[in-house]
Formats: sequence, C-alpha cells, structure tokens
Amino acid sequence: MDILDAIGNTPMVRLRRITAPGGADVFVKLEGTNPTGSMKDRMARAVIARAEADGRLRPGDTVVEYTGGSTGTSLALVCAAKGYRIRIVTSHAFSQEKLDHMAALGAELTLVPSDGGLITKQLILDMIEAARRLSQEPRTYWTDQLRNHDSIAGYHPMGEEIWSQAGGGVDAFVHSIGTAASLRGVATVLRKHRPHVRIIAVEPAESPVLGGGAPGRHKIEGIGIGYAPPLWQPDLADEILAVSTAEAEEMARRLAREEAIFAGTSSGANVVAALRVAQRLEPGAKVVTLGVDSGLKYLSTEVYRRK
Repeated sequence: MDILDAIGNTPMVRLRRITAPGGADVFVKLEGTNPTGSMKDRMARAVIARAEADGRLRPGDTVVEYTGGSTGTSLALVCAAKGYRIRIVTSHAFSQEKLDHMAALGAELTLVPSDGGLITKQLILDMIEAARRLSQEPRTYWTDQLRNHDSIAGYHPMGEEIWSQAGGGVDAFVHSIGTAASLRGVATVLRKHRPHVRIIAVEPAESPVLGGGAPGRHKIEGIGIGYAPPLWQPDLADEILAVSTAEAEEMARRLAREEAIFAGTSSGANVVAALRVAQRLEPGAKVVTLGVDSGLKYLSTEVYRRK
C-alpha cells in the first residue's frame, strides 16, 4: 500500500442540528479526509494514471496545470508519489494555505494577478493562457482540468461509495460546479442505480451563468469560473441553485460550530443548497452532498477569521 491507496473510501455523516424539522435527511460525504484534504485527489490519481497508460505522460516528463489550489495540490501529491516534476499556474485570489501546500509537495508555482483578490472569468482565462504557454515546452503533459474527460471516471468510485453508505435509495444529489467532472462522475453512477434520482447543481449567486445569468466576481473558491465549463452537461442536472458567497461562508462556519464538520466555502454552498432541497422532500428521503475539502485550507481567509 502507498499514499495513493489512501484516496477514497471517505466517511459520510448525517446532519443533526442545522436541518429543519419535517424535511428530508441530509448527508455530507467528508472528502476532507483524503490525503490532501480534498476530493480532487480522486481526479488527480485518475488523470495521471490514464495519461501514463496511453503514453501521454512518460518518466521524466513535467506535469502542468492551472488551478485554484485543490486540483494543484492533489496533482502535486500524485506527482511527488510518482516522481514527476509539476508546474502550477495559480493566483493570490486563492488561499495562502493552498499555495503553501502545493509548494510543500514540490510544485513550482507561477502566480497570475487577480482583480482585487476576487475570482473572475478573466482570471481563469489568464491562468489557462499561462498554463498553455508552459505546456508548449518539451516533455510536458498539460492535464487541462476543464477539458480533461479522464477526470470524470475518477469520481465514479465516489458515486458507488455514496450509494452503498446511504443504504441505497438516494433521492437527491446536490453539488457545486467547478469543472463539472465530479457532478458528472457521481450522477452517472447514481442514475445507474436509480434512474430518477434528482441531480441539483450549485453555482455562485454573484456569477449565475449556468442558470442564464451574467458572470460576476465572487469568493467561493473552486467553483463558478464565469462561463459554462466544457465538461458541463446541461441535461444532467434537474435544477440549478444559486448560493451567495456570504451564505456559503456563513454555512461553513455553522457546519464547524454546530455539526463539528470543518470544511471550505464550496462545501458551505453545497449544504445551503442541500437544505433547500431537503425542505421540499418528505421525511425519510435522503439528500446527499459533499464536504468538498477541509477547512484547514481556509484558515487565513475571511471564512474563519474570528468574527
């Protein structure tokens, strides 16, 4: 067994104190228990393994990616375990903990300036362009997370874990959209088990592009890139819910204080949306969402600064 074997098989818990009476049960899968504290470990392992298998990535090559931090940290973990050099394009718009974690695992960072420290469509496009330039160097494999279909399969095991841990009978799965790979991977598996399970996508209220709104600036790290990601499959989701940065941050704090679940802002957004869905369903129904990562990644941000 090595460190990559520690990825997955994360616990799932039922919320007990913040759910409203009379609604469905809400379950949160704790992806912060993966080795880097994020669900992205799953996609990083799959993307690298598939590139190795078909020869896109060979010993001695360099891996390149643009990332807000969690994907980069996960890729850095896999590359450290396998002996690849990794170069990451990121920004100070994302938490210092994420930047430090990537560097600690050996990633070489290129920082792209952001507008007021906020996440915008232009920032994402600038990061992608910087990564594209790096990818043109010899012996380089660009994982290109927004377009890489290999990442979807990395989340199939999560779907199976959710189905098993819920004892079957999942009524709704709620999750926020970054690349859309995790929603697609989990939803594909759940619908094989139960074709009519409801799939609800979540996006920032300040940038509700999937629901037909205009792109905007927000602070929910890891989601809401300002345009529909290439892996987004519109007919997969039954509904799209918008959650504001303020709502997501407040829920992250509530999860820590009232449920002892220490997670990040996108996890807060997931739970806000999951609670809305649960209020519409009958008692005993099961709503599942993801605690995407650990709150340890956000201690320097406004989310957990003492208020």
